[in-house]
Amino acid sequence: MYTLNCRGRLLAIPNPIVMGILNITPDSFFEDSRIQTESDLIARAGKMIKEGASILDIGGQSSRPGAEIIGKEEELKRVIPAIQLVKKHFSECFISIDTFYAEVAEKAVVAGADIVNDISAGNKDDAMVDTVAKLKVPYIAMHMRGTPKTMSEQTDYKDLIGELLDYFREKIESCEKAGITDLVIDPGFGFAKNTDQNFELLNNLNAFHILDKPLLVGISRKSMIYKTLGVSPEEALNGTTVLNTIAIQKGASILRVHDVKEAMECIRLSNMLQ
Repeated sequence: MYTLNCRGRLLAIPNPIVMGILNITPDSFFEDSRIQTESDLIARAGKMIKEGASILDIGGQSSRPGAEIIGKEEELKRVIPAIQLVKKHFSECFISIDTFYAEVAEKAVVAGADIVNDISAGNKDDAMVDTVAKLKVPYIAMHMRGTPKTMSEQTDYKDLIGELLDYFREKIESCEKAGITDLVIDPGFGFAKNTDQNFELLNNLNAFHILDKPLLVGISRKSMIYKTLGVSPEEALNGTTVLNTIAIQKGASILRVHDVKEAMECIRLSNMLQ
């Protein structure tokens, strides 16, 4: 069983848990996930918690393929009020801040966030790893090449699984050396990986157990699903459920999803087989 020390509160992961996505953005790839008003945010967060989400992941920047990067000032304007509002109404929930800016991470934790979720694993801001170590919060480090705008052009791997394992071994070493004690790894489905590579990654997900860290899987409504099925992101829930079930069977610890209820059903049914 894994545990994460979230500013003195322990988040236990004896079985897979769910992270609900709260996008404070106008341009996320799944239109229905975009949150524009305070009432919408409160309603969405409350629904996710009621349905079983253990973590709410708040982000102010779209990381869809081709997305333009916004500055940290704009990101702060989006996420800090959102974190404060969610924490005010749902004080016991665990909140992660989805950012690759160290300053945003620090101010988000001050505002009430418990975990830092960084799609760049410290590669976009040299201060991030030391900042997280100083904050003494869990850190989710994801694999990505380039930026959301350029990552689709950087999918040349000689050995996808081997290269990702080497990447995470180096990240684990540097994070632990800096003083980060609670680390989660995210192989980065859809980030600098084409459809075939995403399925290769899912098929070999259990290879990452050698790293002995909680494994986060974020495949919710992504293009590996809707392009394969010839549907839209809005029609990709059933496909998401199928692949989340496979991810659980291959050892995923955290499912990052738009649809909490369906992900919790995957976990409950999968648990019955163990």
